Amino acid sequence: MKKNTDDNNQGLVKIRLDKWLWAARFYRTRTLAKQAIESGRVHYAGSRVKTSKEISVGDELTIRQGSATAMTEKTVVVEALSAQRGNATAAEVLYSETKESETRRAYYAEQRKLANLARPDNKPNKKERRDLQRFKSNQD
Repeated sequence: MKKNTDDNNQGLVKIRLDKWLWAARFYRTRTLAKQAIESGRVHYAGSRVKTSKEISVGDELTIRQGSATAMTEKTVVVEALSAQRGNATAAEVLYSETKESETRRAYYAEQRKLANLARPDNKPNKKERRDLQRFKSNQD
């Protein structure tokens, strides 16, 4: 990691990818960030990278997060570098999400929401279960 004459983190020229992902609050620990990079969930310029890849301002990253059912993919541009993890508002300054990424995530969120409409929000209570059983028995 190279530094300018500034002692603060804003003077960084390059930083390891796993450290930046942790500082930008994409992952809770550097170990989780490292595992995500090694498993291919983080791409730099469209291709897989190593944990030790040094990134700089202006680089574009594609990051997949979440479970298999609720996978979200973000394409972000590195706006600033930091080696220290701060609060969420400090982390927001480190990157900006592309417009295409935002619209794609909104579309997939809407699709997941529509797919869930067939399921009720809660389980039927005792009276509703009796009514369902009565209805099913009358259908036969």
